[in-house]
Amino acid sequence: MSSLNKAMIIGNLGQDPEVRYTQNNTAVATLSIATGERYKDSNGEWQERTEWHRVVAWGRTAEVCQQYLNKGSKVYIEGPIQTRQWEDKDGQKRYTTEIKALRMIMLDSQGGGGQGGNQSPSQAQNQGNSQPMSSNVELDSNFDDMDDDLPF
Repeated sequence: MSSLNKAMIIGNLGQDPEVRYTQNNTAVATLSIATGERYKDSNGEWQERTEWHRVVAWGRTAEVCQQYLNKGSKVYIEGPIQTRQWEDKDGQKRYTTEIKALRMIMLDSQGGGGQGGNQSPSQAQNQGNSQPMSSNVELDSNFDDMDDDLPF
């Protein structure tokens, strides 16, 4: 039987990306992304809940994160959820669950966005792939050339 392991989130960075390099000189970026939810509680009062997500990007995607993202940047992340295990300095087993960013789209407008204000509309690429995954699209508000015989 087939299965699906895919997370898709839109949120804001809680801090600047942390980038390090492996022994093979591959960039690895760690992102902390907050997503929010508004709901009414049992008393009818609006409540807000923030969920924090650990995201890891590799290769060219990590380099783009380092170059264009900073604290407060709005971003779309897509990829599988993975859990890793390691031993800490005391020999205790530790686990972390994170999203492996296979697709990243910056959602801030050009020249605006996060606190640093240096975002540019761009997109990350798959590790080892020179073709863009997708692009940010601005909608054209000129609908004069559209057909008027739509069924709705």
